Parts: sequence; C-alpha cells; structure tokens
Amino acid sequence: MQRFLTYIESRLGNIYSKNEMKSISHLLLKQLAGMNSVQIYIDKDTKLTGCMVNKLNTAVDRLANGEPIQYILGTTEFFRLNFKIMPGVLIPRPETEELVELILKDRKNQQIRILDIGTGSGCIAVSLAKNIPTAKVSAWDISEEAIQIARENADLNKVDIDFSLRDILKFEEFEEMSDKWDVIVSNPPYVCESERTVMEAHILDHEPYLALFVKDDDPLIFYRLISLYAVKNLRKGGRLYFEINSHLGKKTLQTIQQNGFHAELFQDLSGRDRIIRAILSFQ
Repeated sequence: MQRFLTYIESRLGNIYSKNEMKSISHLLLKQLAGMNSVQIYIDKDTKLTGCMVNKLNTAVDRLANGEPIQYILGTTEFFRLNFKIMPGVLIPRPETEELVELILKDRKNQQIRILDIGTGSGCIAVSLAKNIPTAKVSAWDISEEAIQIARENADLNKVDIDFSLRDILKFEEFEEMSDKWDVIVSNPPYVCESERTVMEAHILDHEPYLALFVKDDDPLIFYRLISLYAVKNLRKGGRLYFEINSHLGKKTLQTIQQNGFHAELFQDLSGRDRIIRAILSFQ
C-alpha cells in the first residue's frame, strides 16, 4: 500500500495539496480496494492484489486528467447520506448542505409540501425527505438523465419523492395546481458565462453546462421566474429558499423583493452571500 501512496503523490502532487491527496487516496483505498480506516492509517505494509492495483491506477490516471473523484467513484456523501453521482448532474457542494440545514431549522417535524426545482442529483429533495418524514416532497428538472439519477438516489436512501420532468422557465404553461407548497427550494444555474475564465478546469470539462451557466445579459432569470411562480403557488406562511451566486447577492435579493417577497440574505461558512430565504410580503 505504501507504494501506491508514493505513486499517487508523484502523479497528483502538482494538481492537489497534500491534504487533498490524503483524502483522495483514502477514498480510493476504501471504495476500490475495500480497505477500512484502521488498515489505511496503521497497516501501511498491506499488500494490494493485482486487481486492486489496476483499479487504483486507472482512477489515478483519470484524476491526473482532471476528472472529479466523485464521478470516478460514482458516489459521494451529502448531508450524511450516500448519493449516486454521474456526469449528467452537478456534484453536490457543502454550501448546499447549509441551504438544507436552514430549511430543516425552519420547518423540521412539520407536515408540509416541499418542491425542489432543478433537483439534479436529488440531493436537496432526498435530504429533506429523509429528515422530514412527515413531508410530501416533489422535485422537478428539465433533464431526463438528472430525473433518473435522482430517482435512483431516492430509492438508495429509501424515501418517497414525486419526480417530474418540467422546465420552470415555462411555468405559465403548467396546469393550474389545486395543492400549493409550503416550501419551494432551488439551487438553479447561476454562474455567469463570463466567469468561465476563472473557473477550474475539472468543473468546466466535466460538470454539466446546463446546470451551471446562465447568460450574462440575464443572470437572474431563474430567480425572477421561480419567485413569480412562487407568488401564485406558495401557501400562506410558505417560504422560498435559494442558493445564489455570491457575487450577485444584493441584486438577487432585490429581484425577489420586487416580485412581492420579504427576503433575507444569508452568508455561508466562508462569509460569502449564498442563501436567500423569502416570504410573501402581503401575507
């Protein structure tokens, strides 16, 4: 095993920090070689089989080419749950866990109806359904591939979610719903195309463009239209939650307020504008 640790350092040392390489090597050894933490930390002389070495070397080659480890392993952890991850969906971020945490703080242990717009891997919808078992959760996405992956993640985590293929930008074409929502949450595309120049290659080359980027001339299109949908479809006392572009915090807040909401801006653990919570002003 020590030989592998030395090898991964020689291959990835110019790409990742020592701490990142340590984390990556431990993930690879656990998931591809079936080792546990005790073996990894204590028994460095453990011999790897030829099959294990081949799997590990293939993974290191892909990492050296910039592919995210979550896609290589096909899985990641989010909000203490396991999720299947493929290139058709975004890799869940820690900031999104903070969004889930805020919703749970506000609405846990309540019989509520929740809608997750642009569900992707289903990480938000599944985490909420798992932690609010009394809730009825629905999730929408424009991507058939994303819906399929999200369904598999709901099954993996043993939660019941109603998934639908819907384009929120065309919400005016939706049939009128008799039941309204207590919570509408979304982590929509919010990266401006002009920001591509400062983004890391492993994101640009591997994560889905459709889930990441918006046009520079209308970067808040999803926030504007989702909040307009929410005006008509939130129950009395219902709340709207967004993850946002940290560079557009105040502009996003103003857009949502102009659509009839009293809105609050929250910072993530790094101190950047990241989450908006809103309630209708006229309720």
